[in-house]
Amino acid sequence: MNNRPIGVFDSGLGGLTAVKELRALLPQEDIIYFGDTGRVPYGNRSRETITRYAKQAASFLLSQNVKLIIAACGTVSSTVTDLTSLTNGAPVPCIGVVKPTCAAAVRATKNRKIGVIGTTTTIRSGSYQRELSHMTDGLEVYSRDCPLFVPLVENGFSSPDDPIPCLTAQRYLTSIRETGVDTLILGCTHYPLLHDIIAQVMGPKVALINSGRETALYAAQWLKENGLLQTNGGSTAFYVSDSTEGFSQLAQIFLGMKVEGSVQRIAIESYGA
Repeated sequence: MNNRPIGVFDSGLGGLTAVKELRALLPQEDIIYFGDTGRVPYGNRSRETITRYAKQAASFLLSQNVKLIIAACGTVSSTVTDLTSLTNGAPVPCIGVVKPTCAAAVRATKNRKIGVIGTTTTIRSGSYQRELSHMTDGLEVYSRDCPLFVPLVENGFSSPDDPIPCLTAQRYLTSIRETGVDTLILGCTHYPLLHDIIAQVMGPKVALINSGRETALYAAQWLKENGLLQTNGGSTAFYVSDSTEGFSQLAQIFLGMKVEGSVQRIAIESYGA
């Protein structure tokens, strides 16, 4: 047993999809979440900038004595090829979203046609495509970047009744739907917040793979296998690099729980990169 918290970070709100799943899977665990809301989105930034931001996030989480770091960000997981480098030699494992998400997609597909959507940086990196090809032969993989999805989510435009995200999804996803994929990887942890809209466009026969959920399942199994589960916790603390009020309002909607009073703003630039 290990009573240290789990650390989770993302460019903004998207990683909350992983936190929600972790809370359901591991209700006795303490979780510390950092959302880099002052610098979101990461998806159109350079590799050097993304790596620096990720190292600062990891440095902050290490200062909180975490036992595991989850990079709940498709862009970071795709850009930083060696996630262990983020901890600067500290004996704390760091896992990303690409591998567990691809494994779930391979299990789900029946016609071996898989779609991948993500930020521009994620899609250009080819990380999901490479991981899928390493897992099995004979897959057809179709990818598309969806750069407006993250800003829409971060600004609260995620309702299936809202024409703005619906029209955006149609614009991005029609070409992938027409390829005949039966499985679609939501390669950014923001995207599950648009699940219902994406499902409407793709149709009922396409399985949507939630990267936040698959990563949470992977983390839970890893903690169990390594004897690091906690039994007497259950708290969640939130840290952001910008306004706490705006984050609290949106986080409450996406998590289904109140977060007022548990959100603090930090100067993330003060943490080593």
